[in-house]
Amino acid sequence: MRRVLAALLTGVAAFGLLTPAHSQGARPDSAESGEQQDQPALLVADSVFITTDGKLVAQGNVEVFQGEARLKARKITYDRTSGQLSIEGPIRLDQGGASTILADAAELDDGLNNGILLGARMVFDQQVQIAGTQMTRVGGRYTRLYKTAATSCQVCENGRPPLWQIRAQKVTHDQLERQFYFENAQFRILDVPVFYFPVIRLPDPTLDRATGFLVPSIRTTSRLKTGIQVPYFFKLGDHKDLTLTPYISPRTRTLGYRYRQAFRNGRIVIEGAQTRDDLQPGQDRGYLFANGWFNLKNDFKFTFDLKNTSDNAYLVDYGLPDLDRLRSEIALTRIKRDTAFRTSFIHYKSLRDSENEDEIPSRVFDLNYEKRFFPTGIGGEARLAFISHAHERTSDQDVVGRDVARATLDAEWLRSWTLGPGLRAEWQLGASVDTFDIFDDSNYPDRITRYTPRTAFTLRYPMIRREGNGATQYIEPIAQVGWTHVSDTDVPNDESNFQEFDHGNLLSLSRFPAEDRREDGATAVAGLNWSRYDPDGWQAFATIGQVYRETADPDFTITSGLRGTSSDLLLAGQIKTNDGIALTARGLLNGDFDFSAAELRGSWRTDRGSLAGSYVWLPEDPSINRSAAFSEVWFGGRYEINRNWTTSASARYDLEASSAINAGVGLTYRNECVTVNMSVRRRYTTTSSIEPSTDFGFTVALTGYAIEGGAKKHRRTCS
Repeated sequence: MRRVLAALLTGVAAFGLLTPAHSQGARPDSAESGEQQDQPALLVADSVFITTDGKLVAQGNVEVFQGEARLKARKITYDRTSGQLSIEGPIRLDQGGASTILADAAELDDGLNNGILLGARMVFDQQVQIAGTQMTRVGGRYTRLYKTAATSCQVCENGRPPLWQIRAQKVTHDQLERQFYFENAQFRILDVPVFYFPVIRLPDPTLDRATGFLVPSIRTTSRLKTGIQVPYFFKLGDHKDLTLTPYISPRTRTLGYRYRQAFRNGRIVIEGAQTRDDLQPGQDRGYLFANGWFNLKNDFKFTFDLKNTSDNAYLVDYGLPDLDRLRSEIALTRIKRDTAFRTSFIHYKSLRDSENEDEIPSRVFDLNYEKRFFPTGIGGEARLAFISHAHERTSDQDVVGRDVARATLDAEWLRSWTLGPGLRAEWQLGASVDTFDIFDDSNYPDRITRYTPRTAFTLRYPMIRREGNGATQYIEPIAQVGWTHVSDTDVPNDESNFQEFDHGNLLSLSRFPAEDRREDGATAVAGLNWSRYDPDGWQAFATIGQVYRETADPDFTITSGLRGTSSDLLLAGQIKTNDGIALTARGLLNGDFDFSAAELRGSWRTDRGSLAGSYVWLPEDPSINRSAAFSEVWFGGRYEINRNWTTSASARYDLEASSAINAGVGLTYRNECVTVNMSVRRRYTTTSSIEPSTDFGFTVALTGYAIEGGAKKHRRTCS
């Protein structure tokens, strides 16, 4: 009796091999599958008995459990003599929620390598289902279904056809390779035949990566007309793949590509395209982007980000990122608790028609090293830094072809104290030595060395106030006096032409972005930080500050707000609410109580959508070649109309010129088995190499097989 019962349990538990679904990344012949079979099985039934001819019968609410597998049936009969296993339905086999097999009846051998299931249906991830009049199990690897219908759409009992389905005379599932093979297949939309395929192969939903076609898309532009993109994915191994995307339209023949490879200590991505089109006849066009990173020994990290394109207009013509300069960088970095090291080589390529690429620094080398110490004798923190920089222009002409190399050695000591009832005192003492080597500019000597000692003393007095409703206010007055002496200010300014004054550098002794320029003389800073935290969830922050200096610095631009013996008044603030609203504002208020710069950013996020926007205003500034005021507004957002429809829009507008820069709208329909994206985008600006253009996009993706579907959130109802 025990031996027969054990044989039944083993045979029924092995029925789990019928399912083609496996845990993510596991193969049917893997150790994980073996462990599943080795787990103890449990049989539960209303009655279990042995007939007079030696058959073991379990009937009435029969359930068999083994690991994550669960089998339900009305009756199970095991014939030990013939080794046959008969199961009467309705039959339901669940494999850990990944797949389900439903059938009316089954006849299988004791090894479950061969057999027949009648009225069978396979369901994957509670979404993709394949139904057939008969299912056969062959060789323990293949499962075949006859007269089948496959879909990932909701199937209603009222007889209404699904949105789409694949009808086939026979479907073979290769459990080892996790692939479906459809023979004499029809693709139907609302039960209307649209395409016929003698043979078609699709991956089963448990396979993450498989060679084959990806979702095609239709793209229409005013310059390239209507074209189709059909990507084909090549699985080159478990850790690398290649995607080729032909793009064909009446005006272009393009082959796009993307190569990805993951290594044990890093990964790389290479993408680009080769093009022949009618926009620039007889020319080879294209682009190449490559990026990656590698973790090296001793905590070093190597990164690269390379960009190149054949001409200034290519990225815009083909709907790629709208960049006006291409920045390529190779870097080596190591960041530890008390040391920071980074060296990089950067190459710039300008896509602006107004720029002469030979006269801008296109090759840049940087090296930065910083070490910090904590001396016990004097306390505080000491920092030692070495900075090296070089940039080179391709032009060799005097002045306009100037090349510069500099090296900086910087030492600094920081110390803070808490005095009396919470007064915070901070002292900063440092010095730097800069050496410049200058080439191709007769206005400067070949080498300049300068020395810059500096010191600053800062007082902060943070205070907290608790309100009766539980809100907390924080206020902090700040005062700083500082002194810096630059021994030689007659050095070329190539890196610090643009300056910004904000709450991040209010207390800096030099507000120039690079070391080729340093502030000189005595300074004083007065400021105030305020914040409030409400128990209902909203928060508010504000900063106000101003800088005073002994002598004005002419190297600051007009719009920086730092020119003159007193700076413009810095105003910055932010509000956040628990309703998803965030507003950030920053401005510089001059002595005439006019804003010399203003910026406003806002966002609103809800469960059904989001909205974000920004406004920037800057006055004209001849010192940085801004001949007219800059005033732009941008917004973008999305809204979920209902569980199936989502709309999006974006726009950018030049208020100063009263003209649009770009605008776009999009509409997406998504349910459990299909995703449709429609979009239109217009670029209004024009240059000598770029014309205004309109871009229409349309894609249809059948989700549920190789693409994750919206089985729960976007599922339609049968009512």
